[in-house]
Amino acid sequence: MAKNMNNHLENLQKDIFLKNDGYGVPAFDRMLNPLYRGALAGPDGYARVTGPCGDTMEIFLRFDHDRINEASFETDGCGSSALCGSFAAEMALGKTPDELLGVTGDAILEKMGGAPEKEQHCAHLAGETLQEALSSYMINNVPPNEK
Repeated sequence: MAKNMNNHLENLQKDIFLKNDGYGVPAFDRMLNPLYRGALAGPDGYARVTGPCGDTMEIFLRFDHDRINEASFETDGCGSSALCGSFAAEMALGKTPDELLGVTGDAILEKMGGAPEKEQHCAHLAGETLQEALSSYMINNVPPNEK
């Protein structure tokens, strides 16, 4: 009986949150179980970007054979920034540099299932930071004869 009550309350909380805040189901589920937070020591690609709202996002990338095999983020921002950083890191995993170009703020919002309009800038901050981390990787890995 208690388990059924807990499930009912969790579903009710999810319904209220989704109706009132504008986040999609994937985003809500991630809020309950955040992933990929924390710095990677010695990343191959790294960026730190401060958005117009004042939130700062850091993205860490580690490559193996020209594919991202580890990605993580840090932020000093709000819950939405953390949520978007988590999705950005997840979306980077397994991608080549060319494929990573498609992970933009809009792509992050789509993967999240949406976000309230006032929070959408966080996805764009995460996307911009991810692209800057890719840029740092590319600059540091240009073959010597191409510099």
